[in-house]
Amino acid sequence: MNENKTIEQQRLQKQWSDEENWYRWGPYLSERQWGTVREDYTAEGEAWDAFPHKHARMRAYRWGEDGLGGISDDKQTLCFALALWNGKDAFLKERMFGLSNEQGNHGEDVKELYYYLDNTPTHSYMKMLYKYAQAAFPYDELKKQNDERGLTELEFELLDTGLFNENKYFDVSIEYAKQGIDDLLIRLTIHNRADRAAPLHLLPTLWFRNRWSWQEEDGKPWIERIESTIDGVQQVRAHHDKLGDYMLSFQLPDAVLMTENETNRQRVFGETNDSPFVKDAFHDAITSGNLSPFDTQPTGTKCAPVYALNLDAGQSVEIRLRLSKADVADPLGTEFDATFDARKREANEFYNHLTDGNTPEDAQIKRQAWAGLMWSKQYYKYNVRRWLEGDPGAPPPPPERWHGRNADWQHLNAEHIMIMPDKWEYPWFAAWDQAFQAIAVEPIDLEFAKAQLYLHADPQYQASDGRLPAYEWDFSANNPPLRAAISWLFYVQEQELTGNRDYTFLSTMFERLRPNYEWWTTQVGGKNEGLFKGGFLGLDNISLFDRQEEIPAGGELDQADATAWMATYTLYMMRIAVELAQNDAAMFEPLACYYLDHYFRISSALERVAHLWIDENNPDSDNGFTYDILHMPDGKQIPIPLRSMVGLANIFAVMTLDREVAKTLPEFYKKVTEFANHPPDGDLCYCVINDNPERDDILFALLNADQLRRLNTFLFCEAELLAPGGIRSLSKVYEKPYEMELAGEVHEIHYTPGESDSNMYGGNSNWRGPIWFPMNFFIYKALQAFGNYYGSKVEVALPFGSDNTGDMADAAGYLAERMWSIFRKGENGLRPLNGPDMIYADDPNFKDLILYYEHFDGDTSRGLGASHQTGWTALITCV
Repeated sequence: MNENKTIEQQRLQKQWSDEENWYRWGPYLSERQWGTVREDYTAEGEAWDAFPHKHARMRAYRWGEDGLGGISDDKQTLCFALALWNGKDAFLKERMFGLSNEQGNHGEDVKELYYYLDNTPTHSYMKMLYKYAQAAFPYDELKKQNDERGLTELEFELLDTGLFNENKYFDVSIEYAKQGIDDLLIRLTIHNRADRAAPLHLLPTLWFRNRWSWQEEDGKPWIERIESTIDGVQQVRAHHDKLGDYMLSFQLPDAVLMTENETNRQRVFGETNDSPFVKDAFHDAITSGNLSPFDTQPTGTKCAPVYALNLDAGQSVEIRLRLSKADVADPLGTEFDATFDARKREANEFYNHLTDGNTPEDAQIKRQAWAGLMWSKQYYKYNVRRWLEGDPGAPPPPPERWHGRNADWQHLNAEHIMIMPDKWEYPWFAAWDQAFQAIAVEPIDLEFAKAQLYLHADPQYQASDGRLPAYEWDFSANNPPLRAAISWLFYVQEQELTGNRDYTFLSTMFERLRPNYEWWTTQVGGKNEGLFKGGFLGLDNISLFDRQEEIPAGGELDQADATAWMATYTLYMMRIAVELAQNDAAMFEPLACYYLDHYFRISSALERVAHLWIDENNPDSDNGFTYDILHMPDGKQIPIPLRSMVGLANIFAVMTLDREVAKTLPEFYKKVTEFANHPPDGDLCYCVINDNPERDDILFALLNADQLRRLNTFLFCEAELLAPGGIRSLSKVYEKPYEMELAGEVHEIHYTPGESDSNMYGGNSNWRGPIWFPMNFFIYKALQAFGNYYGSKVEVALPFGSDNTGDMADAAGYLAERMWSIFRKGENGLRPLNGPDMIYADDPNFKDLILYYEHFDGDTSRGLGASHQTGWTALITCV
């Protein structure tokens, strides 16, 4: 069975079959727990102010932990991470620093240099790199410079401070290798990149998450010093009643410090501490040089060996540790190196198979994208009702909270390992992010990807009315309904790769999504029956006005993108029902017919309103776009004819169905053929059921062949939507702003290729020009589907206006090359995503480090937004 499987694949097989829990330990610490909704117990709901960065080192967290390059068990009971001190900072570097939403001129933003380099799905081998300046970290300068910059200016980044100009920094390499599921080897390698000696204190820190203060568990764990009989090795034992005992073995340090993971109440609240051994005690000890109080502290819930290093110019120092449930005779000896060598070799074997046929550069891009995905796993716990009520023995939260954020989601009780969009900027789940992340995970860990897709439709998350939670800041916000299409994608790909038809997965997703579909049809229906609204739908500022808030002049809005997403949702619910009907026709054929009827209803609704923008005397007006329709109180219907991702979304509604499969369901097939041969409204613009008898499959789409041709003249036009790195979110023609007057107020939108110049949705993202990978991925998949059906019958110039033409499959490949160009080195050695930072082209210690940004500049492909968005931007591995 395992003859052709790599060692890592065999570990995954044991994980999936519940033989061995290789997921038990992983990179599950957040990069930021402060400034999150979970830690906010105020009446105002200002999470950034409720738990600011300055409190993070001295105040115990309630719902999770963060750390630098850290790991934990899957319940985040026991945690391990690094703390560093360069001799200049006022406190230890124990976590990543960044600006809050109000401090950043373009929203929240991490201000550190760190890179995820490698990670296997079972976390048998992990590696990341942190760059730590030898000068004082410029906390105040980063705040001041960004505070003084406006929305039209670039963000002030850490590299802009000049701290790294003369290589006066340390490269801190953090590696983990598993000897077994409860046996982790840790190798920390410090490189002094400067041309002079420099001091560094290194504190590898082990601690228990504080549950005891909130009466969430009985008893209190402890960490104790023990006498080691192994030469050159010192040890501590960590005990927890449920987790058991773990031994941390480490090279002889200069000191071993013990304290408690308890809030420094004196500093935070002005109250008296019961003991000086509080959460931030190590900070005071190291920065003052006074370690003597710890000499008589035998136990604690937080522990760190201290290595006071002085590295010569160019010198490297290695520190070894091992966290193990078993009592290993020689924990840091010859087996240590052999295990690291084996795990690195096994990681190479696993990923080499997945990148076979790629160039070395493209293989590296994929490898680091997958590494970032795996490093972005996080333990996420949030019991909304307990958060609202407060903890036993603690002061109750303000009563205003019962009418505030997430108060109507009291059933939601989350405790899972999830992939976060970005563990610093977005250290909380977001429904549509997670759906795209699952696609990127699927090639390397199919079962974990399925589990991620299941989660939000789980009864612990899904509301009784069918809603899926959107994201922590507002579970009630609406995200595009993606899960049916992605479930079908997973099902088909698994069948193609393994021959397995996972009906259990497909039927489970179908049953969980049915109430969500009904919620959309009944709660988010538009003014016109068959059209839909939905609010911002994750596209933040793409509209003339905030679609989530009150519509100007008392109007109502039918949204083109919401309608297109629902058409796509409907088609894939139909396709899943058809598949499940192959095993149970009596149950599922009526459901297939039900969703087919809904597809007809949506397309008919589009047909009824198309006259608002299609002029029969102007063929170019029937260009494949659909538009938001504003309904005014006087009954007037006003289309908003913007060429943007909103109007492009109808391209996503495309699917083919094998005719022989359709014929197995007589009533369903009868409906299909009747509509295909005798459409009720004649020659339809926005409903295609192409039942060509010369083909073995039937096409379902919103766009016909002529519309597709015309749409592609905009899609692949460089003066419109085609950017160097993909498809822009708003056409470049709107460099001259588009304006609309409503009730005496002028609303405007204009093309902005980079950072947002609008404060709509906090100004921390921009859909008025940049390239977003999730939407580009869906366009890529749609072009492939159209290409597979139409072949050479539908062609377009690539780019428009050139002599190079191709069919839709060629167009998909052309788009993929543009997307890949963002990450590949240009002639000057610089990857476009890095903008003008030549350090990434010239410096050997930077040039192979790749970041996967949230989105990319529509003119230059420079990375924008969250810098470690290795969730949906890792979709580059799938195009």
